Amino acid sequence: MNALRVMLLVSGLCTALPAFAVQPDEILPDPALESRARELSRQLRCMVCQNQSIDDSDAPLARDLRLLVRERLSAGDSDRQVLEFLTARYGDFVLLNPRFSARTALLWLTPVVVFGAGAVVAIIFLRRQRGARGGEGDPGREAALSTQERARLDDLLKPGP
Repeated sequence: MNALRVMLLVSGLCTALPAFAVQPDEILPDPALESRARELSRQLRCMVCQNQSIDDSDAPLARDLRLLVRERLSAGDSDRQVLEFLTARYGDFVLLNPRFSARTALLWLTPVVVFGAGAVVAIIFLRRQRGARGGEGDPGREAALSTQERARLDDLLKPGP
């Protein structure tokens, strides 16, 4: 029974290891260029997987993009030139962390606007709740009754005939 548990644990750990999508035939012979290529690949989004970098993706398109990055680096392009080439070809969506620009402002500002709106709604709700409980004083204390209200209450509370 213990051997079965150990086998299940080991197989579970093996499946939890990260997948290395970069194939041996993609690796550049120059370690410096390969390091740059891997760093760029981590910044680029796989268009198929959409929330994975091309460095982590096994999709054929991700492989094509990895090869394109390595081709551009081998041709002498700088990291910035490679990123500009890919964004010109595929748009800002190819970047895992798109730059802030007029085209991506909605993407970057929406969380701030939603959080701000939620904070305003929460403040309004809390102020209304506090007002419904009788003002800003002690929440357990009742508001004072006017003379008319006190007289009406006394009439209601009198024992019947």
